[in-house]
Amino acid sequence: MATSRPGGIAAATVLRSIGIAAALFLGLAAVPVRAEPSVPADPACTGVATPGLRDGLLLTGAKLRQKQAISILAIGSSSTEGAGASSPVMAYPQTLARSLVDRLGRSTIEVVNAGIGGETASQTIERLTRLTRERHFDLVIWQVGTNDAVRGESEERFRDLLTSGIEAVLERGSDLLLMDQQFFPTVRDPARYERYVDILGEVAADRGVPVFHRYKAMQAWALKTPADFPAMLSGDRFHMSDRGYACIAHLLSDELAGLEGTPLVARGPKRERPADRPVIGRP
Repeated sequence: MATSRPGGIAAATVLRSIGIAAALFLGLAAVPVRAEPSVPADPACTGVATPGLRDGLLLTGAKLRQKQAISILAIGSSSTEGAGASSPVMAYPQTLARSLVDRLGRSTIEVVNAGIGGETASQTIERLTRLTRERHFDLVIWQVGTNDAVRGESEERFRDLLTSGIEAVLERGSDLLLMDQQFFPTVRDPARYERYVDILGEVAADRGVPVFHRYKAMQAWALKTPADFPAMLSGDRFHMSDRGYACIAHLLSDELAGLEGTPLVARGPKRERPADRPVIGRP
């Protein structure tokens, strides 16, 4: 079920312990839907390992290890919402949920798709802050940066926005996994675009937050199978296709499911926010 709530969550998809269901977020009754079949392994689907995943996602790893229920908020812009997919259920968050249920052998996995197409970081932060206040998520996957780079947000402003968004999540006690920008062949200024990819990596490293390297993964797809790469994209050659979303979900599922065997350790000391960094989206 795809839906939009004023100022709230778009295309919310939830998997609960009773099985696979689509529901409006914030407690409305779940409506069962047909589960999509698992996608077979794609030989073109290769990824880049996420450094620091075990140490950055301690809560998620501990809950998986103890076989507890997991709640995930997937938030971002069009490639979280699922632009270019043949159906909302083929967006990466919904596919990730199905994959985790299959891999972990249990249905106590909840993934909420809070993607809204066209958003920049400043717009997403407002929703990110509110949604993490309204309820606790074990893990937040924040896909960010493509629209900021394409639309000309200043590099320093983008750096500040990332810092503020990261802190908004960490202060709520949730794990955070950033998903960096997508690679697409028609980018007008690759050198400038890659600076935004680098900024995201630098800010994440400073705050001890792991990054799912979507940009490098998609570059690898293009280099490994250049004739096949267009099939990973939708007709606009910008957004991903069902195949591209399935690959992203498969790579994420691999890494998250791998946390199930990680030991439970104490989270390190929280880093202080630099005094000159503005706090955006919070009083």
